[in-house]
Amino acid sequence: MADTPKLSVQKALEKLRSDDALKSKNERRAAEMDVLDDEIRRLKAQRLRLDGRQGPSRS
Repeated sequence: MADTPKLSVQKALEKLRSDDALKSKNERRAAEMDVLDDEIRRLKAQRLRLDGRQGPSRS
């Protein structure tokens, strides 16, 4: 039989925790991007409303 490399319990836990940290970091970034996307939509809608009020006098 081939020897299989064995990890200590501590190293196995560190590896699992690092994967969780990376996932939670990505989830935080996704949440921040969602907030920014909402802000962009709100600002675009506001700009369209304001442009509509100014009428055709703009050049």
